[in-house]
Amino acid sequence: MTAHKSPHEFVGIGLYTIDEAAKLLKSPTRTVRRWLLGHDFKARNGETRHSPPLWATDLPHADGAAELSFRDLVELRFVRAFVEMGLDIRIVRSCLETARECIQSDRPFSSGRFRTDGKRIFLQSLEQDDTPVLIDLKRKQFVFHQIVERTFKDLDLEDDIVTRWRPFHGRASIVVDPKRAFGQPIAAESGVPTIVLAEAVVAEGSVTRVAALYEVDRAAVQDAVTFHKELAAA
Repeated sequence: MTAHKSPHEFVGIGLYTIDEAAKLLKSPTRTVRRWLLGHDFKARNGETRHSPPLWATDLPHADGAAELSFRDLVELRFVRAFVEMGLDIRIVRSCLETARECIQSDRPFSSGRFRTDGKRIFLQSLEQDDTPVLIDLKRKQFVFHQIVERTFKDLDLEDDIVTRWRPFHGRASIVVDPKRAFGQPIAAESGVPTIVLAEAVVAEGSVTRVAALYEVDRAAVQDAVTFHKELAAA
């Protein structure tokens, strides 16, 4: 945790290491680190070049370490969705930059306006990019529609801003909310961190017993167990 901030200052912001974010996103830590910290690479001519971070994180970092906010985490979800659908990271970067200008926000993907204007922003960024694209225009539109709908379906918005994420297949039983538990996954109704429930089941050997101990619905405990098994297997 950042030394100059006290814990209560992260309430409503969320707090994640790159490792924690990568785990929640089910993405390689190395990839997330490159997106957020940038990296050097060898060009075809042998020159060493630098790919800058996609954006500056909300929280300061040094010595290769970074702490992320909930807003950073949500933006990363969109980047991951783009890349998983086969889009080059250079196109993702172009889309991000175009969206910032159109929406006038430093975190445009997590805006409700992006859901409305996203197709136009996406196609505009492709037209401005000179990178060869291997899919035709209709396919681009279809792919982008799939990305947006899939990514927004497990997000809750208030005043056009993403405020919560339901990371367990969109179910309401588990929520990531920066206003609760510093944004760590919790059982939505009780507020008990899902990792606490999952580890308690391992220790006690019984979902039913843990549900009674923590006064949590048995189904919520089972969801927490399955959720963390899926994270571990990703």
